[in-house]
Amino acid sequence: MQVTPLTPERLADEVVGLVAARPGRVRLAVDGPPPTRPEALAARVADDLRTLGRRAVVVAAADFLRPASVRLEHGREDPDELLDGWLDAAGLRREVLDPAVSTGRVLPRLWDAAADRAFRDGYAQLPPDGVVVVAGALLLGRGLPFDLAVHLRMSDAALARRTADDERWTLPAHSRYAAERDPAGHADLVVLADHPDRPAVRRA
Repeated sequence: MQVTPLTPERLADEVVGLVAARPGRVRLAVDGPPPTRPEALAARVADDLRTLGRRAVVVAAADFLRPASVRLEHGREDPDELLDGWLDAAGLRREVLDPAVSTGRVLPRLWDAAADRAFRDGYAQLPPDGVVVVAGALLLGRGLPFDLAVHLRMSDAALARRTADDERWTLPAHSRYAAERDPAGHADLVVLADHPDRPAVRRA
């Protein structure tokens, strides 16, 4: 196994290279627990892709959660439900991932979890070579049709150190995710992100 240290900018370049090598529309997942800042990498990749002339739409998984009455049915701090029941995977597939390769008409945001109601956003139209970048946690190993996936891996110890006290209840969900869903095995690029400002790519 080879580990290559990178700057965040070089990491984005590497991800952009993977996308650029694929013709047509691309569905990219940037997966990682919140302290790894998957949304920041997704935004950087999208900006770099636009510079290359490929339109990119960033979709936050946090905007595709199920309604509170469903996801909080077993309480507000249930790690098993966080892993298995918070993400509206069917909505993400229906509004983003499937149309991304058929019509190109994708919905950037579906559900406002804070207000517990639907967003009023319009659809975005991807061109024939457009890219949709889905960023968030616990995305892989659930059968979602991504064309490329980046997994930002953080060790249990680093994740515990970087997780706020009021979010520590989420830690068992991330441990289960790593053990049961094998996100690294589903990823095209595995990034060691114990120190998000000093990532390293793990290569076989």
